[in-house]
Amino acid sequence: MAALRGDPPAAIRAATLWAVLATGVLSTLLLGDGIGLNLLIVALPASLAAYYAAEQAGRRARPWTLLWGVGGVALLVVPVLRDAAWPSFLAVATAFGLGALALHGSRTWAGIALSAVGLVEAVPRGLVWGWRGLRARTGDTSSRVGPALRVFGVTAGLLLVFGALFSAADAAFADLLGSLVPDTSPSDGPMHLLLLAAGLAGALGAAYTAAAPVKWDKVSPTPWRARGRAEWALPLLVLNALFAAFNAVQLAVLFGGYDAVLDKTGLSYARYARQGFWHLLLATLLVLVVIVVALRWAPRGGPRDRALVRGVLGTLCVLTLVVVASAVRRMDMYVEAYGLTRLRISVVTVELWLGVVILLIMAAGVWGARWLPRAVAASAAFGVLAFGLVSPDALIAERNAERYEETGRLDLQYVRELSADAVPALDSLPEPLRSCALQVIDEDLRYEDDPWHATSLGVVRARAVLKNRPVKATWEQCQEAAHATAYR
Repeated sequence: MAALRGDPPAAIRAATLWAVLATGVLSTLLLGDGIGLNLLIVALPASLAAYYAAEQAGRRARPWTLLWGVGGVALLVVPVLRDAAWPSFLAVATAFGLGALALHGSRTWAGIALSAVGLVEAVPRGLVWGWRGLRARTGDTSSRVGPALRVFGVTAGLLLVFGALFSAADAAFADLLGSLVPDTSPSDGPMHLLLLAAGLAGALGAAYTAAAPVKWDKVSPTPWRARGRAEWALPLLVLNALFAAFNAVQLAVLFGGYDAVLDKTGLSYARYARQGFWHLLLATLLVLVVIVVALRWAPRGGPRDRALVRGVLGTLCVLTLVVVASAVRRMDMYVEAYGLTRLRISVVTVELWLGVVILLIMAAGVWGARWLPRAVAASAAFGVLAFGLVSPDALIAERNAERYEETGRLDLQYVRELSADAVPALDSLPEPLRSCALQVIDEDLRYEDDPWHATSLGVVRARAVLKNRPVKATWEQCQEAAHATAYR
């Protein structure tokens, strides 16, 4: 680690300290009631702290740095729009990874993989750095930080006292103040202190990383011994032949041979699709492992060796794309039979992203691979962003509602477990099926009282729909609807 670290950063500047303080205050005020717009609000001063620290250290933003930063902010929009927790969590985790990339400026596979670790590792160093800078500034009589902090404390005290008095004197003002100011009751004191500490620590860790990033790109794996052409190429040529034979069968099936295949295998239409998808997904993942190992063992004798590597691995990539298409088609068949679920839409999204990675590897074989690690990371981040913006729960509900119109079948128990994002699509179902599908969501929204900064657009739309058309269905009606629409 000593070899990966540069010189320690200079004393923290006042602008960075103020941005860190703003992050901590906003964290304790906004982050106790869930996530939504509040997470984006808190991220802005933390980003400013990192910017001021990087500027002080003489670092300049490069195009890839700007891409990671803008991408991270865009990912934090997903919780603002969607009520579903799973795409929001994925978006927030990916935004953290992009923020780590922006702060470190990593370019290699090792750097991209270790950047997030470096951001966490920088937190204790950032706390020490910030404390020393704060002591140095508050101890200096010529500094403005000490008086400014005292002004901040006095102002906060005055607002607290007189705000409480005016709220007690006028109910309308109390409602207005309550809608703008988060709940900070004494019983929540420990949680608010924890959020304050987390906000300060996170912002200081980001600022310290921006000022003195760990050079993870210096971590390089030990080179493997190159193999001879025959030793290297023969196993891959045999694998290509196996892929070609499999793809020939898949193309025959794709052009209308399903009935013949099903007659020979004895499987049902849906079982054939489900059984094959998981095997093909695993095959796609293993191909990436094979490519990585093959590149480490590839012969490096000159232009002829490079042409051999490109030809063999390029052929394998093309054949793998056919496997990806076959896997996606099989999942589409299974969805046609049994409807769309969260697991099914997730795994088909992963399969499509693996296809994009294969295409990027093929492009790297033609134009060079220096940009490949960052391109793969960017494609993953774009996929997560697109996944959140299309609203998976709404898409699942819409697809299942369409299937009900076509077949009269609906997994009522499953759609009842979807988030508020699914309400507009489920609202199109006929009664009493509509009310039965929305009953659980309606009860959850009825008892939820999240503040504006922790309420998503999906919840706002769902409440508007349920207000215009209230849920009205008895337990007996829902039992009959579930039985009538069940898959058999």
